[in-house]
Amino acid sequence: MVIAVLLAISFSHLLNDTIQALIPSIYPLLRESYHLTFAQLGWITFTFQCTASLFQPLVGWTLDRKPLPHSLAVGMGLSLIGLLALSVANNFGLILLSAAMVGLGSAIFHPEASRVAHMAAGMRRGFAQSLFQLGGNAGTSLGPLLAAIIIVSRGLGHIAWFSLLALVGVIVLWKIGTWQRKNYNRIAQKAHPAGHRHLALPRGKVILSLSVLVALVFSKYVYLTSLTSYYTFYLIDRFSVSIRTSQLFLFVFLFSVALGTIVGGPVGDRIGRKRVIWFSILGVAPFSLALPHVGLVATAVLTVFIGMILASAFSAIIVYAQELVPGKVGMIAGLFFGLAFGSAGVGSAALGQLADHTSIEFVFAVCAFLPLIGLLTAFLPNIEPPRQRA
Repeated sequence: MVIAVLLAISFSHLLNDTIQALIPSIYPLLRESYHLTFAQLGWITFTFQCTASLFQPLVGWTLDRKPLPHSLAVGMGLSLIGLLALSVANNFGLILLSAAMVGLGSAIFHPEASRVAHMAAGMRRGFAQSLFQLGGNAGTSLGPLLAAIIIVSRGLGHIAWFSLLALVGVIVLWKIGTWQRKNYNRIAQKAHPAGHRHLALPRGKVILSLSVLVALVFSKYVYLTSLTSYYTFYLIDRFSVSIRTSQLFLFVFLFSVALGTIVGGPVGDRIGRKRVIWFSILGVAPFSLALPHVGLVATAVLTVFIGMILASAFSAIIVYAQELVPGKVGMIAGLFFGLAFGSAGVGSAALGQLADHTSIEFVFAVCAFLPLIGLLTAFLPNIEPPRQRA
């Protein structure tokens, strides 16, 4: 039954992030229909991402103290309302409001869903977090593909059809909430099995470690947002491809992210999360530094490697932080999911301003150096006990 719950949570994450991915996927259409600047597109992302980031830690902290299982369905319901509003938006202000509603739904969904995955996992927390993240990244990759097939071909009004995905999500999450309410005590006991202990660290060391993790998440998500928000424009400007072709390239990149996600958690369970963090952040640097200097085919190949390697980081970072601060599972999940969205939002707005004043190619050349921040991993302590052979 636990595996069924994890699969249902992962599927719900797929639905949630498919909806989220629609927003940047239709940027070329929004720009053309409403004559928006790159800066305005950046503000749309900023609104969505920052709405999610500001509320997620608060939601996680609140639900750690008083679990509300059906809050998952409520969050998906808000995303449904945001989609319907976006389908009838006729000005920039309403577009921003719609993006904020989807962001608020995401803020409610992520910390509680991550907490359910963590509690149901027992000792296989890395695997559970990766499975949860896999659903989200698969949804993120499906968003541009579905946008290219349905919205680009038929117009912005057809985004309303995606509210059906949100409705399915509400139904699934309501059932998960009902199961969670009935089995909460048993799940909580399984999440903290007897004999499992965390390595106690001085408060200063914990703060330093969390600060390093914050910097790593910042570098990861600002670099990711340069690709998710502006990769299509980069391909169009540099290689003169069509909007549809650029979205297919974006789908390939995001699908590689989904594939890489499932690796980080299980490998971290086996060899240690710090090692996974080392490889997944710093290992992207050679590919990111080469990306601005290659042709179209090589660009597609490099982004596949970048997506797969970089994707393995987040699951390892989340579980590492949860083990660093035990007993605050929802708050830590909300903090780092919120930080991820916030970094992406601020980064998108800043990169949009930079692109307006320089060029998209210059933006990609600057962002290529962000993975070098991964060198800070050297300051993380080894908090996991020695691993024994089965």
